[in-house]
Amino acid sequence: MRFEKKDILDIESLSREEITYILDTARGMKEISQRAVKKVPTLRGKTIVLFFQEPSTRTKMSFELAGKRLSADTVAISKSSSSIVKGETLRDTVRTLESMKPDIIVMRHSSSGAACQVAKWVKCSVINAGDGTHAHPSQALLDMMTIQEEKGGFEDLNVSIVGDISHSRVARSNIIGLSRMGAKVTICAPGTMIPVGIEQMGCTVARDMDTCVADADVVMMLRIQKERQGSLLFPSEREYATLYGLNPARLAMAAKDALVMHPGPLNRGVEISTRVADGEQSLILDQVTNGVALRMALFYLVAGGSKNADSN
Repeated sequence: MRFEKKDILDIESLSREEITYILDTARGMKEISQRAVKKVPTLRGKTIVLFFQEPSTRTKMSFELAGKRLSADTVAISKSSSSIVKGETLRDTVRTLESMKPDIIVMRHSSSGAACQVAKWVKCSVINAGDGTHAHPSQALLDMMTIQEEKGGFEDLNVSIVGDISHSRVARSNIIGLSRMGAKVTICAPGTMIPVGIEQMGCTVARDMDTCVADADVVMMLRIQKERQGSLLFPSEREYATLYGLNPARLAMAAKDALVMHPGPLNRGVEISTRVADGEQSLILDQVTNGVALRMALFYLVAGGSKNADSN
């Protein structure tokens, strides 16, 4: 198929066929990172701007490596180094960036919907690297890539997502994406961290973690996002770990070959124990590895790679 989308803004706007095509493309890209010389000329002459208005380690470096491995020129801009700190509006900043003729802007912003708005202002492609509590499409796609590698597909898989659902753009994107691909998603969190009406996205809400994890094929843990909460939504981290932390005893309730995932960064001893995070069932580092390949695929596709391939 031809990939026709100019932007990657959320999972909701991607069809099942488009998700499949992205994952297939990413599997082909993964081989490049395993070479002695990890570089191909695919996007030579293209310019990618990494416009990150929130702190990031994994996502930012992953996008940067993805661009470099495809031979694109990458330029990174943080909030502290942009004119936004001088009072410039987001619109003026991105229009200034566009006047320098980048091909792709990768954007992370604290406000939900910011990437969608920017995509309306600029003609170049925009990839959402996380906006507020709304969406994180590349993270959900790399999570799906990791699950598909291990399980072969998604149909009828039981996926449990546990943690700070209310503030998690990763949870929202994964609920939509995994449900669309045929998985059964169950979520669990303290009542203060479960948004009203979340079931409408395609998931089931479990009342306690033991019920949520029982017979799960995949257990995805989420970090408590204190920076978004303002005030703690639970009595203490110790109590949270007791009721909602993933430890070896709880993991034993899941399917025998259950996968353990986490988008990072980890709060060890709170949402996940070290024994589980570093255990044989953990795919946390595999997620990071797949993130580079998946983001290479996104760059290739929005830059017109599938169209060029079809015309050759």
